[in-house]
Formats: sequence, structure tokens, C-alpha cells
Amino acid sequence: MVKILRADISPLEVVIFILFVFYLVFKVKTPGSIASLVDTPIGIVIILAVTLYLFLKTHPVLAILSIFVAYELIRRSTGYKKTGTVSMLQYTPTQEKINKELVDMNPPAKKTLEEEMVQQLAPFGESEPSQYVMTSFKPVSEDTHNASAL
Repeated sequence: MVKILRADISPLEVVIFILFVFYLVFKVKTPGSIASLVDTPIGIVIILAVTLYLFLKTHPVLAILSIFVAYELIRRSTGYKKTGTVSMLQYTPTQEKINKELVDMNPPAKKTLEEEMVQQLAPFGESEPSQYVMTSFKPVSEDTHNASAL
């Protein structure tokens, strides 16, 4: 046989395996008394310690399954008590909420003050030839210092 599958699986390991599969597959709601204990820093440490113990002392398949069960237990117990340490996870915004907030912060295209002033003071392409002011002033080029004209 394969080395992973040991022949000395205890009946207790089989029962725990069945309970773990049942908990994961059927999405059983965690009882309030257990959820309130898990939703504390000490509860999380205990869950992690039990998972580590199962990982070191039981069948490898049961050990790997215990990691998933520990994760689900912590996730399902999150927010049961509002004072819990992991209850802040329920307030993490979704991407849709973040996108909505970003759109609210950046209103649709409004003209900026600079664009309004340019439109008022320098209407390019909209002026008539009669609007130009004719003066006697002519620009004079200074000494070019022997530079070539372009």
C-alpha cells in the first residue's frame, strides 16, 4: 500500500474525520456558545494549538482536513461577539463598495477653474479678424550672436 495510508487508523480518528467532513460539506452553523469562545484571541490560539496537535499526532489526511476545519471554524465564528479580535474582518469592504466610493470622490468631468479661465480669456479659434487690435508696435529681434535663422 501507499505509505500515507496507515493500517493503524483508530476509530476515534475515523469519527473525527466524519465530523470534520460533515462540518465542511453541510456548512453547519457554529453554535453560539462555541462561536463566542472561538471569537477571542485565546480561542484562536487554542484552535491553532489543537490543529497543530492533530497535524503532528494523527493521520496526515485528518491533519490536512483539520487545517480547513480550523479556518472555517474561525471564519464562521467571526463577528459573533462585536468585541472579538477577528470581528473586524466583517467590515472589510468589497471591491464593489471601494469602486463606488472612488466614483463618489471623483465626480464626473467638471471643468476646472483653469479650464474656465482659459475659455473666458483666450477663446482660441473663435475670434473674428476685426477683434484683433492693431498697434504700431512691432517686435524687434535682439542680436542673434551669429546664430542661423530657422
